[in-house]
Amino acid sequence: MIIAFDHTGSGLITNDGEDPQEFAIAGADKRFVWASARIEGDKIVAWNDEVKDPKYVRYAWTDEPVDPNLYNKEGLPASPFRTGQ
Repeated sequence: MIIAFDHTGSGLITNDGEDPQEFAIAGADKRFVWASARIEGDKIVAWNDEVKDPKYVRYAWTDEPVDPNLYNKEGLPASPFRTGQ
């Protein structure tokens, strides 16, 4: 799944130099699983081999996310978000 952002400032980074954390994806069944993710320009690519045709994504979508590390280069953190209902 490719997630594009409208406003990233000077670009996306993580605050710890690691890959982005706290992403989950789901197919049409809406069964979310944790996803691996990487930054590609102003986009995030998220995947899990269990989800062949991802339709939905969540980022830091819990009451207490463990390691939300996605920021822009200006130092502003990405807000938790989800797609779909």
